[in-house]
Amino acid sequence: MAGSLNKVLLIGRLGNDPEIKQMTNGKSVARLSVATSETWKDKNSGERKEKTEWHRIVIFNEGLVGVVQQYLKKGSQIYIEGQIQTTKYTDNNGQEKYSTQIVLQGYNSTLTMLGGSNSSGKIDDNNVNQDTSSLPSDDNVKINELDDEVPF
Repeated sequence: MAGSLNKVLLIGRLGNDPEIKQMTNGKSVARLSVATSETWKDKNSGERKEKTEWHRIVIFNEGLVGVVQQYLKKGSQIYIEGQIQTTKYTDNNGQEKYSTQIVLQGYNSTLTMLGGSNSSGKIDDNNVNQDTSSLPSDDNVKINELDDEVPF
């Protein structure tokens, strides 16, 4: 469908330390559990209320996985941009189930560490060489080879 967009933006805190796993192809994948909360004042009681949502985040980009492994831990605040993805699977009892997660892979993903001593903290997939992306590529040209010297 032309004109559609699949983009998720979240600011939240890690509920657990990141889980780093090796895939069968030898590349690493990071799994995060991120909590987002909203608070409001109940109109009737005047009492403060809070609702927390938990989000499963999966990172396939090798560069971002390295950053997650080295710098993130339980309680870290992050900003992410990724895509929502729902997968269907069959559990041990033969029942079909669905799992929804936020996926960071390729060049449309961003991970920014918030609240740390590093003021910029932004790690963007565009800063990672094309060789480390888990997405298939039509050509094997490195980004640096495409840069022409342009005098400014």
